[in-house]
Amino acid sequence: MGRGRQKAKQTKVARQLKYYSPETDYKSLERELGHSGASYDPPERDSSDEDDDGYGGWASGSSR
Repeated sequence: MGRGRQKAKQTKVARQLKYYSPETDYKSLERELGHSGASYDPPERDSSDEDDDGYGGWASGSSR
């Protein structure tokens, strides 16, 4: 296969992949990911002084 035909074929395949949008089966995706249906609860943040860099007062507008 010559370079021109090869490039044309690659272009055709790339165009098909770019513009092809199949219907998404969300139920199937949910099963595949193992989603139990429960909502996500982010972990509570510990209010320790480890993260306090001394600039918190400046960010909120209060002075120390």
